[in-house]
Amino acid sequence: MSTTALDEQAPPAAGAPAAPVRPRRPGRKRLGPGRPVPYGWAIGPLLLLALWAAGSGLGLVDARSLPAPWTIAGTAGDLIDNGKLQSHLATSAQRALLGLLFGVAAGLILALVSGLSRLGEAVIDGPVQIKRAIPSLALIPLLILWFGIGETMKVVTIALGVFVPVYIHTHNGLRTIDNRYAELAETVRLGRLAFVRHVVLPGALPGFLLGMRFAVTAAWLALVVVEQVNATSGIGYMMELARTYGQTDVIIVGLVVYGLLGLVSDALVRLVERRTLTWRRTLAG
Repeated sequence: MSTTALDEQAPPAAGAPAAPVRPRRPGRKRLGPGRPVPYGWAIGPLLLLALWAAGSGLGLVDARSLPAPWTIAGTAGDLIDNGKLQSHLATSAQRALLGLLFGVAAGLILALVSGLSRLGEAVIDGPVQIKRAIPSLALIPLLILWFGIGETMKVVTIALGVFVPVYIHTHNGLRTIDNRYAELAETVRLGRLAFVRHVVLPGALPGFLLGMRFAVTAAWLALVVVEQVNATSGIGYMMELARTYGQTDVIIVGLVVYGLLGLVSDALVRLVERRTLTWRRTLAG
Protein backbone atom coordinates (compact mmCIF):
# COMPACT_ATOMS: atom_id res chain seq x y z
CA MET A 1 0.00 0.00 0.00
CA SER A 2 1.33 3.44 -0.87
CA THR A 3 2.35 6.07 1.65
CA THR A 4 -0.33 8.37 0.32
CA ALA A 5 -3.02 5.78 1.03
CA LEU A 6 -1.66 5.20 4.54
CA ASP A 7 -1.64 8.96 5.18
CA GLU A 8 -5.27 9.18 4.09
CA GLN A 9 -6.36 6.34 6.42
CA ALA A 10 -4.20 7.31 9.44
CA PRO A 11 -6.01 9.13 12.27
CA PRO A 12 -4.98 12.74 12.95
CA ALA A 13 -2.15 13.26 15.39
CA ALA A 14 -2.84 14.41 18.92
CA GLY A 15 -3.41 18.13 19.05
CA ALA A 16 -3.86 18.40 15.30
CA PRO A 17 -6.97 20.29 14.14
CA ALA A 18 -9.89 18.10 13.12
CA ALA A 19 -10.68 17.80 9.48
CA PRO A 20 -13.41 20.20 8.41
CA VAL A 21 -16.88 18.70 7.97
CA ARG A 22 -17.78 18.56 4.33
CA PRO A 23 -20.91 20.65 3.79
CA ARG A 24 -23.92 19.11 2.14
CA ARG A 25 -24.21 19.79 -1.54
CA PRO A 26 -26.80 22.43 -2.34
CA GLY A 27 -28.36 20.29 -5.06
CA ARG A 28 -28.87 17.25 -2.83
CA LYS A 29 -32.55 16.42 -2.27
CA ARG A 30 -33.98 15.61 1.13
CA LEU A 31 -35.82 12.33 1.49
CA GLY A 32 -38.53 13.70 3.78
CA PRO A 33 -41.64 15.59 2.64
CA GLY A 34 -40.07 18.95 3.50
CA ARG A 35 -41.38 21.80 5.58
CA PRO A 36 -45.12 22.17 6.22
CA VAL A 37 -46.96 24.42 3.79
CA PRO A 38 -48.58 27.38 5.58
CA TYR A 39 -52.36 26.88 5.65
CA GLY A 40 -51.89 23.76 3.55
CA TRP A 41 -55.16 22.30 4.89
CA ALA A 42 -57.09 25.02 3.00
CA ILE A 43 -55.44 24.61 -0.40
CA GLY A 44 -57.46 21.56 -1.47
CA PRO A 45 -60.91 22.96 -0.52
CA LEU A 46 -60.10 26.33 -2.11
CA LEU A 47 -59.00 24.60 -5.31
CA LEU A 48 -62.29 22.67 -5.45
CA LEU A 49 -64.19 25.91 -4.86
CA ALA A 50 -62.27 27.61 -7.68
CA LEU A 51 -63.04 24.75 -10.09
CA TRP A 52 -66.70 24.82 -9.07
CA ALA A 53 -66.90 28.60 -9.63
CA ALA A 54 -65.11 28.36 -12.97
CA GLY A 55 -67.41 25.58 -14.18
CA SER A 56 -70.50 27.53 -13.14
CA GLY A 57 -69.27 30.78 -14.66
CA LEU A 58 -68.44 29.14 -17.99
CA GLY A 59 -71.75 27.31 -18.11
CA LEU A 60 -70.16 23.87 -17.87
CA VAL A 61 -72.22 22.97 -14.80
CA ASP A 62 -76.01 22.75 -14.94
CA ALA A 63 -77.37 25.20 -12.36
CA ARG A 64 -80.40 22.97 -11.75
CA SER A 65 -78.16 20.09 -10.66
CA LEU A 66 -75.43 22.10 -8.94
CA PRO A 67 -76.08 25.80 -8.32
CA ALA A 68 -73.19 28.24 -8.51
CA PRO A 69 -71.19 29.04 -5.34
CA TRP A 70 -72.60 32.59 -5.23
CA THR A 71 -76.13 31.16 -5.32
CA ILE A 72 -75.29 28.85 -2.43
CA ALA A 73 -73.79 31.78 -0.51
CA GLY A 74 -76.99 33.80 -1.04
CA THR A 75 -79.15 30.90 0.16
CA ALA A 76 -76.95 30.43 3.22
CA GLY A 77 -77.26 34.15 3.96
CA ASP A 78 -81.05 33.93 3.79
CA LEU A 79 -81.08 30.91 6.11
CA ILE A 80 -78.86 32.76 8.57
CA ASP A 81 -81.02 35.89 8.43
CA ASN A 82 -84.20 34.01 9.33
CA GLY A 83 -82.36 31.98 12.01
CA LYS A 84 -83.12 28.54 10.56
CA LEU A 85 -79.53 27.54 9.90
CA GLN A 86 -78.37 28.40 13.44
CA SER A 87 -81.28 26.51 15.00
CA HIS A 88 -80.73 23.36 12.93
CA LEU A 89 -76.96 23.57 13.47
CA ALA A 90 -77.33 23.78 17.25
CA THR A 91 -79.53 20.67 17.28
CA SER A 92 -77.12 18.72 15.05
CA ALA A 93 -74.09 19.75 17.11
CA GLN A 94 -75.80 18.62 20.33
CA ARG A 95 -76.59 15.19 18.88
CA ALA A 96 -73.10 14.75 17.46
CA LEU A 97 -71.37 15.82 20.69
CA LEU A 98 -73.50 13.51 22.85
CA GLY A 99 -72.86 10.56 20.55
CA LEU A 100 -69.17 11.40 20.40
CA LEU A 101 -68.93 11.67 24.19
CA PHE A 102 -70.58 8.32 24.87
CA GLY A 103 -68.80 6.57 22.00
CA VAL A 104 -65.33 7.81 22.97
CA ALA A 105 -65.87 6.89 26.62
CA ALA A 106 -67.03 3.38 25.70
CA GLY A 107 -64.23 2.81 23.20
CA LEU A 108 -61.54 4.06 25.57
CA ILE A 109 -62.72 2.02 28.57
CA LEU A 110 -63.09 -1.17 26.52
CA ALA A 111 -59.68 -0.64 24.91
CA LEU A 112 -57.99 -0.23 28.31
CA VAL A 113 -59.65 -3.33 29.74
CA SER A 114 -58.87 -5.38 26.63
CA GLY A 115 -55.36 -4.02 26.17
CA LEU A 116 -54.23 -4.49 29.77
CA SER A 117 -55.75 -7.91 30.42
CA ARG A 118 -55.64 -11.12 28.41
CA LEU A 119 -58.94 -12.15 29.96
CA GLY A 120 -60.45 -8.79 29.05
CA GLU A 121 -59.19 -9.16 25.50
CA ALA A 122 -60.72 -12.63 25.23
CA VAL A 123 -64.10 -11.32 26.38
CA ILE A 124 -64.20 -7.93 24.64
CA ASP A 125 -62.16 -8.05 21.44
CA GLY A 126 -64.24 -10.67 19.63
CA PRO A 127 -67.61 -8.89 19.98
CA VAL A 128 -66.01 -5.57 18.99
CA GLN A 129 -64.54 -7.13 15.85
CA ILE A 130 -68.00 -8.52 15.01
CA LYS A 131 -69.50 -5.04 15.49
CA ARG A 132 -66.71 -3.64 13.31
CA ALA A 133 -67.87 -5.87 10.45
CA ILE A 134 -71.48 -4.66 10.80
CA PRO A 135 -72.10 -1.09 9.60
CA SER A 136 -73.69 1.01 12.34
CA LEU A 137 -76.27 2.33 9.89
CA ALA A 138 -77.41 -1.25 9.22
CA LEU A 139 -78.47 -1.42 12.87
CA ILE A 140 -80.91 1.47 12.55
CA PRO A 141 -84.02 -0.75 12.02
CA LEU A 142 -83.16 -2.73 15.15
CA LEU A 143 -82.37 0.40 17.15
CA ILE A 144 -85.72 1.89 16.14
CA LEU A 145 -87.46 -1.20 17.54
CA TRP A 146 -85.45 -0.94 20.77
CA PHE A 147 -85.39 2.82 21.38
CA GLY A 148 -88.10 4.23 19.13
CA ILE A 149 -87.52 7.09 16.70
CA GLY A 150 -86.62 9.74 19.25
CA GLU A 151 -83.33 11.31 20.28
CA THR A 152 -82.07 8.20 22.10
CA MET A 153 -81.93 6.18 18.90
CA LYS A 154 -80.03 8.95 17.11
CA VAL A 155 -77.44 9.37 19.86
CA VAL A 156 -76.93 5.61 20.23
CA THR A 157 -76.41 5.23 16.47
CA ILE A 158 -73.75 7.94 16.49
CA ALA A 159 -72.06 6.41 19.55
CA LEU A 160 -71.92 2.98 17.88
CA GLY A 161 -70.18 4.51 14.89
CA VAL A 162 -67.70 6.34 17.11
CA PHE A 163 -66.57 3.75 19.65
CA VAL A 164 -65.18 1.20 17.16
CA PRO A 165 -62.36 3.37 15.68
CA VAL A 166 -61.48 4.65 19.16
CA TYR A 167 -61.28 1.09 20.47
CA ILE A 168 -59.33 -0.31 17.50
CA HIS A 169 -56.62 2.35 17.43
CA THR A 170 -56.30 2.71 21.21
CA HIS A 171 -56.06 -1.07 21.62
CA ASN A 172 -53.43 -1.21 18.89
CA GLY A 173 -51.50 1.58 20.60
CA LEU A 174 -51.52 -0.36 23.86
CA ARG A 175 -50.38 -3.60 22.24
CA THR A 176 -47.48 -1.91 20.42
CA ILE A 177 -45.91 -0.42 23.56
CA ASP A 178 -42.37 -1.73 23.88
CA ASN A 179 -42.28 -4.56 26.44
CA ARG A 180 -39.01 -3.18 27.82
CA TYR A 181 -40.97 -0.31 29.37
CA ALA A 182 -43.05 -2.83 31.33
CA GLU A 183 -39.89 -4.60 32.45
CA LEU A 184 -38.38 -1.29 33.52
CA ALA A 185 -41.54 -0.42 35.46
CA GLU A 186 -41.31 -3.76 37.26
CA THR A 187 -37.64 -3.13 38.02
CA VAL A 188 -38.34 0.24 39.66
CA ARG A 189 -41.39 -1.32 41.39
CA LEU A 190 -44.07 0.92 39.88
CA GLY A 191 -47.58 0.23 41.09
CA ARG A 192 -50.46 -0.58 38.75
CA LEU A 193 -51.85 2.95 38.71
CA ALA A 194 -48.41 4.50 38.27
CA PHE A 195 -47.68 2.09 35.43
CA VAL A 196 -50.90 3.08 33.68
CA ARG A 197 -50.22 6.78 34.21
CA HIS A 198 -46.55 6.91 33.20
CA VAL A 199 -46.31 4.13 30.61
CA VAL A 200 -49.68 2.98 29.31
CA LEU A 201 -51.43 6.31 28.72
CA PRO A 202 -48.48 8.08 27.01
CA GLY A 203 -47.83 4.98 24.90
CA ALA A 204 -51.47 4.66 23.81
CA LEU A 205 -52.00 8.40 23.22
CA PRO A 206 -50.89 8.43 19.53
CA GLY A 207 -53.27 5.58 18.71
CA PHE A 208 -56.11 7.18 20.65
CA LEU A 209 -55.74 10.50 18.82
CA LEU A 210 -55.65 8.71 15.48
CA GLY A 211 -58.85 6.93 16.48
CA MET A 212 -60.36 10.31 17.40
CA ARG A 213 -59.77 11.57 13.87
CA PHE A 214 -61.77 8.65 12.50
CA ALA A 215 -64.34 9.02 15.29
CA VAL A 216 -65.25 12.66 14.59
CA THR A 217 -65.73 11.82 10.92
CA ALA A 218 -67.88 8.80 11.82
CA ALA A 219 -70.00 11.00 14.08
CA TRP A 220 -70.89 13.42 11.29
CA LEU A 221 -71.49 10.57 8.82
CA ALA A 222 -73.93 8.88 11.18
CA LEU A 223 -75.59 12.20 11.94
CA VAL A 224 -76.40 12.74 8.26
CA VAL A 225 -78.46 9.54 8.20
CA VAL A 226 -80.17 9.60 11.59
CA GLU A 227 -81.40 13.16 11.11
CA GLN A 228 -83.40 11.98 8.11
CA VAL A 229 -85.29 9.41 10.23
CA ASN A 230 -88.41 11.15 11.55
CA ALA A 231 -86.48 14.19 12.75
CA THR A 232 -88.11 17.59 13.22
CA SER A 233 -84.91 19.62 13.41
CA GLY A 234 -81.24 19.43 12.45
CA ILE A 235 -79.23 19.92 9.28
CA GLY A 236 -80.28 16.52 7.94
CA TYR A 237 -83.95 17.37 8.48
CA MET A 238 -83.44 20.67 6.66
CA MET A 239 -81.89 18.81 3.71
CA GLU A 240 -84.68 16.20 3.62
CA LEU A 241 -87.32 18.93 3.66
CA ALA A 242 -85.48 20.72 0.85
CA ARG A 243 -85.46 17.49 -1.19
CA THR A 244 -89.23 17.31 -0.88
CA TYR A 245 -89.59 20.80 -2.36
CA GLY A 246 -86.79 20.42 -4.90
CA GLN A 247 -84.55 23.07 -3.29
CA THR A 248 -81.14 21.95 -4.52
CA ASP A 249 -79.41 25.05 -3.16
CA VAL A 250 -80.56 24.31 0.41
CA ILE A 251 -79.34 20.73 0.08
CA ILE A 252 -75.91 21.98 -1.04
CA VAL A 253 -75.83 24.39 1.91
CA GLY A 254 -76.40 21.44 4.24
CA LEU A 255 -73.63 19.43 2.58
CA VAL A 256 -71.23 22.37 2.85
CA VAL A 257 -72.07 22.74 6.55
CA TYR A 258 -71.40 19.03 7.15
CA GLY A 259 -68.11 19.29 5.25
CA LEU A 260 -66.99 22.35 7.23
CA LEU A 261 -67.93 20.68 10.51
CA GLY A 262 -65.87 17.63 9.60
CA LEU A 263 -62.91 19.75 8.47
CA VAL A 264 -62.92 21.87 11.63
CA SER A 265 -63.33 18.82 13.90
CA ASP A 266 -60.41 17.04 12.26
CA ALA A 267 -58.29 20.21 12.48
CA LEU A 268 -58.99 20.49 16.22
CA VAL A 269 -57.94 16.88 16.82
CA ARG A 270 -54.77 17.40 14.78
CA LEU A 271 -54.00 20.54 16.80
CA VAL A 272 -54.33 18.58 20.04
CA GLU A 273 -52.14 15.86 18.52
CA ARG A 274 -49.38 18.33 17.69
CA ARG A 275 -49.52 19.92 21.14
CA THR A 276 -49.56 16.69 23.14
CA LEU A 277 -47.10 14.65 21.05
CA THR A 278 -44.30 17.19 20.84
CA TRP A 279 -41.87 14.52 22.06
CA ARG A 280 -42.20 12.60 18.78
CA ARG A 281 -40.03 13.40 15.77
CA THR A 282 -41.95 12.37 12.66
CA LEU A 283 -42.13 13.27 9.00
CA ALA A 284 -45.23 15.32 9.75
CA GLY A 285 -42.96 17.96 11.27
